[in-house]
Amino acid sequence: MKDWKKTIIHASRPILEALKILEDIALQIALVTDDDGRLIGVVTDGDIRRAMLQGVALTEAIQGIMFRDFTVVNPSTSREEILSLMKARDLRQIPVIDDSGKVVDLKIMLDLIRHPEKENWVVLMAGGLGTRLQPLTDDCPKPLLKVGNKPILETAVENFVQFGFRNFFVSVNYKAHMIEALLGDGSRWGVKISYLRESEKMGTAGSLSLLEEKPSAPLIVMNADVLTRVNINYLLDFHQSQRSAATMCIRKYHFQVPYGVVKTDENKFLSVDEKPEFNFFVNAGIYILDPQILDFIPQNKYFDMTGLFEKVVHNRLNTAVFPIHEYWVDIGRYEDFERANDDYENNFSK
Repeated sequence: MKDWKKTIIHASRPILEALKILEDIALQIALVTDDDGRLIGVVTDGDIRRAMLQGVALTEAIQGIMFRDFTVVNPSTSREEILSLMKARDLRQIPVIDDSGKVVDLKIMLDLIRHPEKENWVVLMAGGLGTRLQPLTDDCPKPLLKVGNKPILETAVENFVQFGFRNFFVSVNYKAHMIEALLGDGSRWGVKISYLRESEKMGTAGSLSLLEEKPSAPLIVMNADVLTRVNINYLLDFHQSQRSAATMCIRKYHFQVPYGVVKTDENKFLSVDEKPEFNFFVNAGIYILDPQILDFIPQNKYFDMTGLFEKVVHNRLNTAVFPIHEYWVDIGRYEDFERANDDYENNFSK
């Protein structure tokens, strides 16, 4: 039983602390109180992600983004009434407060926390050559490089299994036999793993055309060289709440020019901006696609995921972006590989 009291946070504390509560306590809510301990707001994962998209710094006080129009019950409210409220208002948690407004309990809809078995298919894109990691990939496909004590791809599969996913497809090309030898049919995890065998490079979306049938639920696609602790339940919930046909996970990327940037007007000097900093959102290599989106993918041709999203937009279907604040690394370069190994114990050995 998780300790709900650890979800309480003072309104003046930084958003970053609320984020840690959400990740560590895993009750999907932080309870914001005033100086007298009265409940004045709540914060969920969605509140923090919306703030990130608006450019709010995680060092700012939690009171600036907290939700003030929250639902509460009193200690005498029956279990049936609480469940009815949760269903009517689409809530996973409801705080219980006393007459003074202080939290005395937190009611949780347990069946939503336990990760029930899911019907969504997961496709892991593992067909790349990994040329930027040569010579490490001369004799080993990049998804099988060991980070920590196991191959990248094995960690990815196990993370999805923990969230209740049971149906996997892995796109393979370079040294496919090694990947298939490692994962097999998935029986070691109690799941089903099938393979999308590329005869040539098909890009980050092209191999989806090799699926023999269309899924009945949104499809999760992830590059097999990505290691992340993103909460897939939050991602699916977000995709559905936005009524999105295609959702792309994004990650904030910070870049500082190491020089003074000179502004000119033809041959005239105007000013110098010393070592300017820029922040962008970049593609994180994780996607949710509704089944009908697969119709936009050409058969047996090279096709990237960016092209697929452009087609979705062109056809006036709804798209969404989901900012990742959890641990994430794209192992594309040697320095990324080293960093992932340094980070592994803290993020994947718990």
